[in-house]
Amino acid sequence: MDLKEKLLSSFMAFEERIDVNADLHNIRTEAFKNFENKGFPTKKEEAWKYTSLNAVLKNDYTVFPKNDTVLNYADVKKYFLHEIDTYKLVFIDGIFSSFLSSTTHDGQDICLMSSALTKPKYKEVIDAYFNKIANKDESLTSLNTAFAIEGAFINIPKNKVADKPVEIMYFSTGNESALMVQPRNLVIVGENAQVQIIERHQSLNSNPVLTNSVTEIFAAESAIVDYYKIQNDQQTANLVDNTYIAQKGKSNASVHTFSFGGNITRNNLNFYHQGERIESTLKGITLIGDKQHVDHYTLVQHASPNCESHQNYKGIFDGNSTGVFNGKIYVEKEAQKTDAFQQNNNILISEKATINAKPQLEIFADDVKCSHGCTVGQLDESAMFYMQSRGIPKKEAKALLMYAFSNEVIESIRIPELKARITKLIASKLGVNIGFDL
Repeated sequence: MDLKEKLLSSFMAFEERIDVNADLHNIRTEAFKNFENKGFPTKKEEAWKYTSLNAVLKNDYTVFPKNDTVLNYADVKKYFLHEIDTYKLVFIDGIFSSFLSSTTHDGQDICLMSSALTKPKYKEVIDAYFNKIANKDESLTSLNTAFAIEGAFINIPKNKVADKPVEIMYFSTGNESALMVQPRNLVIVGENAQVQIIERHQSLNSNPVLTNSVTEIFAAESAIVDYYKIQNDQQTANLVDNTYIAQKGKSNASVHTFSFGGNITRNNLNFYHQGERIESTLKGITLIGDKQHVDHYTLVQHASPNCESHQNYKGIFDGNSTGVFNGKIYVEKEAQKTDAFQQNNNILISEKATINAKPQLEIFADDVKCSHGCTVGQLDESAMFYMQSRGIPKKEAKALLMYAFSNEVIESIRIPELKARITKLIASKLGVNIGFDL
């Protein structure tokens, strides 16, 4: 039985064992029909032209883990931002871990998606936000919607600043020979409210994992959302991450994506403007080698006047790795005075590494400032020679050049402890000890 057939046979059993209202049942059923009709995406689709899931889908995944697993904090502490106090939402093989988590309902909801989907007191919020901006034509998003039950539910009310960052952690233990998980996150940030979120998916051994994640983020007027994704997984882990962000007037939303590990990683990041004076920031660093594959697919839909978006993605590719950047800025007729910038710069360390870049602008307004650019090159040999002539060993000189190349993205991280952590991860990937002040 292939994975699609297994999911088809599992859907009815899944709905029978969970408590959902009629509206959610209809949403799930429609979503599952869409996935059934479309199936998994293939390279025949333009959006997936450079990324194939065929090899990933051959594994015999367990769709529902059989047992709860307990992890000790000491065993996973290194994956948390333990230098500062944070709220923690921790899931082990897709199941919530109350032992490792720190939630709250004190003036804000930082808790479980399962509670929000099943408890009557959240019904009004779920009716207003759940599945409202997720792309209903995208097959993997539809698949997630059909099986959505667990993940993070974050609701920051009007005028509230979350008193500490939120960490969303998904651990895969390897208790199953191969596991598929489908986390669903819903983030609602009220008018003039603020939140910082760090998300990570981490396998703890080399058994294959396929994560199909969907996150919906709603930023109300003048809200500030600061979101960070750390992707530094085992090379048997595969991640498809779909993130959808709706912004109201004067809101500011930023997403930083750090892709350092995993087998195949696909990041679909979609911003939708629903008011004026909006700012959107999309930044990322990809640093991979071996046969790793990272695909960034971005969309910023400018639908209102006087808004800004800034995209800046840096890629460093070694070994037989493959990078993809497919970014689109869409400016509707009404979106006059738009200021949109998109940049994708790449360095190929190995002759066998590959980058496929396709920056796109679709502009239907006439009074805008939009630009895009893409570069693919190698390290500056003259700069390498200069540093070596000043006594810096070749390996360290090479690492410093690559760090400098990435620094424009690193400098925009607003959590100092996270900035230090990302710097250390980059140094580890480069195999050096970067010894300057952070």
